[in-house]
Amino acid sequence: MATIFSRIIAGEIPCYKVAEDERFFAFLDINPLVKGHTLVIPKQEIDYIFDLSDDDLAAMHVFAKSVARAIEKAVPCKRVGVAVMGMEVPHAHIHLIPINKESDMIISNPKLKLSGDEFKEIAERIHQAWNNK
Repeated sequence: MATIFSRIIAGEIPCYKVAEDERFFAFLDINPLVKGHTLVIPKQEIDYIFDLSDDDLAAMHVFAKSVARAIEKAVPCKRVGVAVMGMEVPHAHIHLIPINKESDMIISNPKLKLSGDEFKEIAERIHQAWNNK
């Protein structure tokens, strides 16, 4: 059975996409810690990030870097934190979290409740910044 992320890539489940290339896909986390919290996933359905080939793992991080640079331009933050837990969904993914202080990265923090319009506006800003890299 396809993971929820594979179904998002296939367009079966809507998302707020911010970036995509032939191998990777980035979209806003629908339960964000902060505005701009983004997930980067490989299009290849693989559960554990360290089961990716060395080339795919390196390429995923380079793609994530380009998305992080776009987030920095689109969302006020001091840095973009990176987290890989891999327990929430059985599909490798990287969390890119805009941060102004270390506590912004605490996964157990309450999640933001954003409207569809807020998600759409944030996704559009990040996507525009990513396209203008």
